[in-house]
Amino acid sequence: MSDSKPTVLFVCVHNAGRSQMAAGWLRHLAGDTIEVRSAGSAPAETINPAAVEAMKEAGIDITDQTPTKLTWDAAQESDVIITMGCGDACPVFPGKRYEDWKLEDPAGQGVEAVRPIRDEIKTRVEALLADLNAAKGAR
Repeated sequence: MSDSKPTVLFVCVHNAGRSQMAAGWLRHLAGDTIEVRSAGSAPAETINPAAVEAMKEAGIDITDQTPTKLTWDAAQESDVIITMGCGDACPVFPGKRYEDWKLEDPAGQGVEAVRPIRDEIKTRVEALLADLNAAKGAR
């Protein structure tokens, strides 16, 4: 990672649920200390309303986010790439830090089913942020 703030890219298939919730959590917890991006290998038209509602319950508004197509440039310009079920559609670049988070897909589920996914994502984002801050402190 460079000396400037790290860039984290969250990628899932539709960029409508898991990756949007993860990006929302990281923006909320890290403020402007980390550049946060999200994208999908086959983006949906809109964000999953149950994901929006679940995040709203946690005090995080993701209604202004739009599903975005994963581009080669976005991946290449990111320091950390977190994939969530996009399989072979996610590009691999040497020297990048990759994590694959196995999470249930919230597509088509109600807010009751999305809450535990939201909470699992928060736990993972908190661990990622602690690790990134530790790495920054070690430089």
